[in-house]
Amino acid sequence: MTLSTIFVIDDEQSIRDGISLSLAPVYRVLPFSTAEDALSSLREEPPDLILLDIGLPGMDGIGALQEIRRTHPDVLVIMITAYDDVQTVVQAMKLGAYDYVVKPILMDSLEISIAHALESARLRKEVQRLQKRYLQENLPCFIAESNAIQDIMDFIQRVAKSPDTPVLILGETGTGKELIAGAIHYQSPNFLGPLVTVNCAAIPRDLIESELFGYERGAFSGAGTAGKRGLIEEAQNGTLFLDEVGDLSMEAQAKLMRFLEEGEFYRLGSTKRQQVKTRIVSATNKNLFDMIEQGLFRRDLYFRLGVVTVTVPSLNERTEDILPLARHFFVHFNKKFGRDFTGISPEAEEALLAHHWTGNVRELKNLVERAVLTGRGPELLPGDLGLPARAGTAFAGLRLPPVPACGVNFPALMREFERHYIEQALTLSCGNESKAARLLNMNHHTFRYRRRKCSEE
Repeated sequence: MTLSTIFVIDDEQSIRDGISLSLAPVYRVLPFSTAEDALSSLREEPPDLILLDIGLPGMDGIGALQEIRRTHPDVLVIMITAYDDVQTVVQAMKLGAYDYVVKPILMDSLEISIAHALESARLRKEVQRLQKRYLQENLPCFIAESNAIQDIMDFIQRVAKSPDTPVLILGETGTGKELIAGAIHYQSPNFLGPLVTVNCAAIPRDLIESELFGYERGAFSGAGTAGKRGLIEEAQNGTLFLDEVGDLSMEAQAKLMRFLEEGEFYRLGSTKRQQVKTRIVSATNKNLFDMIEQGLFRRDLYFRLGVVTVTVPSLNERTEDILPLARHFFVHFNKKFGRDFTGISPEAEEALLAHHWTGNVRELKNLVERAVLTGRGPELLPGDLGLPARAGTAFAGLRLPPVPACGVNFPALMREFERHYIEQALTLSCGNESKAARLLNMNHHTFRYRRRKCSEE
């Protein structure tokens, strides 16, 4: 069993020796007399926990705590102070200290605090593990090879770390905005709380306020006798996803703005103030700037919702993702419907690439689902997808030479053929690999691999 490592940073040797002696049977203890020495070791081997004296020579405990939180935010810190200096202790707790103890140290109390801190760290790591597993198992739509989506997912991982910063997701219908909202939630500290989704366009405008904020008994005609909690309350300590937020009425927008500014609201028919901590993620396929100019959307709400904005490109803008997504949906529905299709035919793949996707990923998924359900097999054909077959390929009118009697070095011919078209595509795209890959109808990873292989041969 691996022992948890604890740094003890205190300028008094008697304190270091006493703590080390008491904790040594259970933990691996490393003592330091200065913050500078401890921070140097921290860079090489981060511990599980740090006991940090506030009154240190040189860099004091508050300065050391700030540096630890900046470089190793996951390492928990318990502060040690020689006297009950409330102001300094409060400052340390605001900076992120887990707990504090006052000298003379009572080891029983310190050991309890250490045990609680290490259990908190263990639970945090378990949450991170569950988050990672959930994302691997439940976000198949992010099977993507385009740089655009990969960049969005990298951005989301950074944004998600804040538990309360509002995020606005913009993009055409069917691009996967709800899945991105889910990714933000499940990679955030709110992971253990609920993800509550509200389709603002599906709820009648005269009911949206009561659905969001709840109501008291008798608040309006038809109100339930017991009242009702609103969806904002249901999302306590989690994430509230407002899909199609552009459809909110001006009255609902005003109340939402108050909640975002002050973290409080009133149920309909109530004078009691409600306070809820939740993160607001919103999405729309509408042009909110146009709506602001028309007086249909509050300008201040737009900027409050869009503290962080994510714009999802359409499927037509990331054609590298079309075939990977189609193949994923094909495997999924082939298994779901118990079919025995062998794959998607080359003609069907060409038709998928040539199609203009007005419904984006949702349209692609629906086409593949219908094709697998109704197709005859053994491969999916353009007709199964409801798409026209392409009139011909780039080689339809090309007359290729026959094989000579002496034979031909086919592998060398293919290498030369590949090298020729890779160079041509790079020339046409001015050296841009992503554009060159699209010219050759391949994803940029495959293009980069083949280009490197050609240069090595």
